[in-house]
Amino acid sequence: MLAVIFSPVASDGSRIFLELGNLSDILRQVSIIGIIALAMTFVILTGGIDLSVGSILALSTSLTAMWLVRSSNVADYGAHIAAAIALALAASAAAGLINGVVIASLEIQPFVVTLASMIGVRGLAKWLTSNANIDIGFGRDVAASFAETFRNKSIVIGSYAALSALLWFVLSRTVFGRHVRAIGDNERAGRYAGLPIRRVKIWVYALCGLSAGVAGVLYAAENHQGNPNAGVGYELDAIAAAVIGGTSLAGGAGSIPGTIVGTLTIGVLTNMLRLNNIDSNVEMMVKAVIIILAVAVQRRSSND
Repeated sequence: MLAVIFSPVASDGSRIFLELGNLSDILRQVSIIGIIALAMTFVILTGGIDLSVGSILALSTSLTAMWLVRSSNVADYGAHIAAAIALALAASAAAGLINGVVIASLEIQPFVVTLASMIGVRGLAKWLTSNANIDIGFGRDVAASFAETFRNKSIVIGSYAALSALLWFVLSRTVFGRHVRAIGDNERAGRYAGLPIRRVKIWVYALCGLSAGVAGVLYAAENHQGNPNAGVGYELDAIAAAVIGGTSLAGGAGSIPGTIVGTLTIGVLTNMLRLNNIDSNVEMMVKAVIIILAVAVQRRSSND
């Protein structure tokens, strides 16, 4: 409602915020963070946190561009694009899997493990690319064909929608989803009940890494480059989206629809501020206030 009220007015008197193009742009802009936030919800539900997703996105986008650019003179574009995506997703899932194995097996705090992973994976991405952007460019080669296809709004938004539906089903309709909630609600009770706590944690962090990899592939297409410095701060946006959507940082409470609402809230807020030419630094401060308010509301609700 506030976005409509404070929306600039076009020359014909219509609200710019309500224009179809602007609304679809919001969906496209939030999709990358939204994809990460979906899997982050699973992590937070177990009582964990994943600070490495931004770095994993950077690794994914870098590997995608590296493979495509080095394979530019090929005949079968589809096979090479599929190979590039498979490489990026496999590496991303492996990074998440390592996080999960270390957290579950060595029982080290997720904050510490994923902080170390955030630094290490970012370093790996920079080392692989010699700390340089890999431009995909424009034209008719395989890399440009990849970018042209996967930067399309329908692909980006469709990927977010499909993953939202899939992960909603997993969380709300499967045994795995019930285990995720049970572990976050009371891990000790879950252990006494014989729940596969280690296995669930490993899969949750692998899922988070894989989701960051998907976001990285879309990022590479949208920006026409592989950037080892991409994704800085994305982990905070993903956590914020989940928290604003009602996911408790203490674990055990949260939902995929709530995270989607949280993601859209951030997207609409960002769009509203930018349409009104508000300084980006003010935008960051407003987001900070909203996160604090969301956590305060959660705490009050739990106390009641």
